[in-house]
Amino acid sequence: MSLRFSPLPNLNVRAKILILFLALALVSLIITGYVAFWTIGDISRSAETSSLVLGTEALDESTAALVESAQDNLLRIASDQAEITNVLFEDTDTELEILAVQASTLQANPPVRPIIHAYDSNNPPGDPFAATLYYLAPGITISPDSEEFRRPAGMDDLLKGTFDADGNLSSLYIATDSGILRTYPWQPLTNTSFDPRERAWFTGAKKTDGVYWSDPYVDVTDNGLVVTSSKAVTTPSGTWVIATDVTVDEINSAFLNRSLSGKGYAVLLDSKGNIISRPGLSAGNISWDQPFPNENVFESTDPALQALGYNMTAGKTGVERITFGNRESFVAYAPVKSLNWSFAVSMPVDEITAPVEKTQKKILVSTRDAETSINQRTDRILIIFSALFCILILTVIALATYLSRIITRPVDTLKSATLALGEGDLSHRVSLHTGDEFEDLGNSFNHMAADLQKNIDDLKRTTAEKERYTKEMEIAKEIQVTFLPESMPVIPGFEISAITLPAMEIGGDLYDFIPVTGGKWGFVIADVSGKGVSAALYMALCRTLLHASGGGQESPQAAIRQANRQIYEDGRSSMFITTFYAVLDPEKMLLTYVNAGHNPPLLIRGNPPETTLLEGKKGIALGVVEDVNIPVTTITVEQGDLIIMYTDGVTEAFNEHDEYFGEERLIASMYRNQSRPIQEIRDLLLEDIRQFCGTAPQSDDITFIVIRVR
Repeated sequence: MSLRFSPLPNLNVRAKILILFLALALVSLIITGYVAFWTIGDISRSAETSSLVLGTEALDESTAALVESAQDNLLRIASDQAEITNVLFEDTDTELEILAVQASTLQANPPVRPIIHAYDSNNPPGDPFAATLYYLAPGITISPDSEEFRRPAGMDDLLKGTFDADGNLSSLYIATDSGILRTYPWQPLTNTSFDPRERAWFTGAKKTDGVYWSDPYVDVTDNGLVVTSSKAVTTPSGTWVIATDVTVDEINSAFLNRSLSGKGYAVLLDSKGNIISRPGLSAGNISWDQPFPNENVFESTDPALQALGYNMTAGKTGVERITFGNRESFVAYAPVKSLNWSFAVSMPVDEITAPVEKTQKKILVSTRDAETSINQRTDRILIIFSALFCILILTVIALATYLSRIITRPVDTLKSATLALGEGDLSHRVSLHTGDEFEDLGNSFNHMAADLQKNIDDLKRTTAEKERYTKEMEIAKEIQVTFLPESMPVIPGFEISAITLPAMEIGGDLYDFIPVTGGKWGFVIADVSGKGVSAALYMALCRTLLHASGGGQESPQAAIRQANRQIYEDGRSSMFITTFYAVLDPEKMLLTYVNAGHNPPLLIRGNPPETTLLEGKKGIALGVVEDVNIPVTTITVEQGDLIIMYTDGVTEAFNEHDEYFGEERLIASMYRNQSRPIQEIRDLLLEDIRQFCGTAPQSDDITFIVIRVR
């Protein structure tokens, strides 16, 4: 666009306006008045139209942005809550697996006398949380003095410990094929016709190798609507089923009701389309011996709702817009992967757009007020200048046209350019050759558009690079996690727990459990020099070589020697790895180990406890020299021993005062929690480290393995 007309070149705008108004004054003041009236009327109409158009565009853009933001927020809420729900059920599954292992262990030992007492329904204890309930199914005549009755009683203390550790459970219980039921905490069971062997959680667990989750049903002990997780254990006297209840009210209060702060709606769906939990779901008037009618999404007559159910049961993640009754809502859903269930949250569309509608009303009111005010002012000017307009009409026309060409064309040009820029056309340019400030303003506009285009391009490129780096780090972290053991090995007579926390997104610590010939197990804990991506890649290489060497060599000395040779040959950097490798013979209760430059583990024994460093004869770290030959050390482990293997990230964790956590605090933590379950020992040690560090950042990877000899 180009404008080359300028009858008064090289003069500023003020001079041009002054000359024009002097010319108008010589002809007639009426001409000036009419031009003013005409201009004001045009500005009035333009202002009204522009105000309405800009308000509408702003509302449309705000509505679109709100809807998009709400969809992203709903999807994030659904994904987060699905993950939290997944953790809840995985924790429950893990607790049942641990209890099942303990139940299997009891079968090879004499019956254990529990610490807590057991009472039947007719003899309530003073504190229900200090006792268990025992109940015999109808027609069962088992003596309380019999071994068959006393053996499941050995699980009472474990039931209490698991219940105390997990606040989401309403009860834990064991039922046997012989008709014995033991439940913690004690709660009255007065229905003498109740037979646990006929319940779905009992029969379903016997048909399932893993953990079985029941559909919602009405609990016999007045806990309302519950979902039961159960696990079958084979014993010489028949099958035991260990189970725990999670009430639907607990699911609602812990997850569903918190999702949207009281707004919207949340639902938990199983793999068959049955609604496991939703706000308002309750047992109603249904008794425990009546089937609970499941609500199924596929029974809906709404095709859109059925399609949503298919996507959810297929394990998909997404957001959809669905009409419930006469109200449109957004529904976001994400899978609860451990159970193939799905979690969904919905929010009515009008809840999202309510702020925009309120703003729209304000804009309309303001526009009408402005229109009224402008019209009133225009009318007053019309009355003042109407008489003079009739006398000098011809002069007004000529001078008004002249003034319009001088002033309004550059303004219109810049206005059009501004609208084009507002619509996103950053390539639009203006060409003004008026010789005054309008020409300078046009040049400034062109520079601004060019700079804005460049800044947007730079921002897009920077954002894309940052997103790619973040995604690559997430993938690297997921790959690294796969190099660590998925679960703890099951070794009769031993309890094992381990954890690793990288200082960055990914780290260089590792631990591993290696099956060795003859029923032996190898335990590895190692620390790669350095941090970050390079340390993680080197860790992956070393873990593979150590696992292969340990599995093929019964002697830890030979395994470490072979692994060092391969690490040294494959290593192309100056990195190295400190390693502690021990082979456990659970049958002979012997632990044989070598130490390649690593922190010596701690052996805690006795009551009061005493600590021994498993130093042995320390060798050089792996990958430094071509050949290492570290002498082995063999010790005998005893019942009650507690062994902790750790990296220097534990003892060298520092707080805001640059003080190290140290070996003394580590030993004190182990002493303090020596008698607790192995998982609690691990978690409490990690909590002690975090409390000690406070707000200080984690400077090194934290990894440790805790082993208890039962």
